[in-house]
Amino acid sequence: MSWTSIWVHIVFATKYRNHYLHDGIRKKVFFHIKENAEKKGIYIDVVNGYYDHAHCLVCLGREQSVSKVVQLIKGESACWINQNKLTANKFTWQDDYWAVSVSEKHVARVRNYILNQEAHHSKQTFIEEINRFAKKYNWPSI
Repeated sequence: MSWTSIWVHIVFATKYRNHYLHDGIRKKVFFHIKENAEKKGIYIDVVNGYYDHAHCLVCLGREQSVSKVVQLIKGESACWINQNKLTANKFTWQDDYWAVSVSEKHVARVRNYILNQEAHHSKQTFIEEINRFAKKYNWPSI
């Protein structure tokens, strides 16, 4: 049997960064994402975010790719949000996503960062957050 421990921090936004994930539905959506991922064999350690985006800390299985995991999480959750009419307008996630590997020794720190998104975004916008990631990982700024 093969064993893996590949941790990935994944971030994805709502289409046009619309503030669909208001306080009334955000926790419900994130709970559903985690619960549905588990049914698909995707291990999400923690999921959280803010009005216009989500963060997931995922430990990939040996036959999983980041792109497939993101596709399954985003596609199913958007469908579920729309079927349950949680937003006034049709809900969609942005096509893009950001993903970085996380070393074992930093998993707890990333978990804490994700769990504290509300407090974090009281001081910094999502655009500022993404541009900080972009600078750190040499990605183009938004």
